Amino acid sequence: MNIDKRRLIGIVEKFSEKKIAVWGDFILDEYLYGTTRRISREAPVLILSYRNKEYSLGGAGNSVLNLKELGASPIPIGIIGKDEEGERIFQILKRKKIPTEYIFKEKNYLTPVKTRILAGEETTRKQQILRIDKEGKVPDEEGLKQKMWSSLKSLQNELNALLISDYNYFTVKKDLFDRILPEYKKAKVPVTLDSRFRLLEFKGVTTSTPNEPEVEWCLRKEIGGNQSLVEGAGMELLKKTRASSVLITRGSKGMILFVKNRPPYPIPICGSTDIVDVTGAGDTVISVFTLSLACGSSFEEAAHLSNFAGGIVVMKKGTATLTTKELKEAILS
Repeated sequence: MNIDKRRLIGIVEKFSEKKIAVWGDFILDEYLYGTTRRISREAPVLILSYRNKEYSLGGAGNSVLNLKELGASPIPIGIIGKDEEGERIFQILKRKKIPTEYIFKEKNYLTPVKTRILAGEETTRKQQILRIDKEGKVPDEEGLKQKMWSSLKSLQNELNALLISDYNYFTVKKDLFDRILPEYKKAKVPVTLDSRFRLLEFKGVTTSTPNEPEVEWCLRKEIGGNQSLVEGAGMELLKKTRASSVLITRGSKGMILFVKNRPPYPIPICGSTDIVDVTGAGDTVISVFTLSLACGSSFEEAAHLSNFAGGIVVMKKGTATLTTKELKEAILS
């Protein structure tokens, strides 16, 4: 399929008109920076001289930031703990002028935190040497589910799309998903899914965007980067999830799009294969794919735009976002 670059630019220019709800797991990303000077006498480990600390939003929060940076109006729906980390997420959203009325604080929940420790010499790029995860599971409480149901139901007729970001912390309950999906289909609102381990639980979405390891986990089979095996797995996943489309991201090998009753549609990587950091790239891909569908794009057009976006953010450090200016430049280059 020949992609019309002018049409892609036109789709990007419609991003600012769109209201997208992001329902999922909100994570606090913490970055600790330091320099390495010597080996400890006590054990064969590096001694890190602490320099500074930064915070950002991960998980569903990174999709929210991507949508905001692209000019859309994201509406986050999720749960945070009544703890310091949850308050940091809340304050980051407020500073970014992102609505917080559908972010609910729960005392019986620990806000997930991913702490990345980056180190290197003074004059070199800092490299990640360790990640520490603090994890919790959202309680299966009727009160919380009712709050999310009310939020999703009240927003249904004003949204251009619903993006589900599931990092396996169970903000997205299957029974709640099964109730709300028919309502959104009736309203003709696209529903997209990025799920770490539960792809097969959420059937009937407009599209899902797994990477190869997530596909392997989901189908319990090894595909090892082999294109024919990836294509077979993609067709199987499309059938099992009853989705309208599936986009499998393959890192330096690009992407493959699967659409009902069509052959697999491979897309080569955009830009350099010398990737800097893939952290959060999946959030960017589904954000751009969702926005594109909300603007009336085809699945193929949405996949190409997502591919351009992914090629930009993997050249940046950490959980990065991109602008419409960068996206347009990539399309035209």
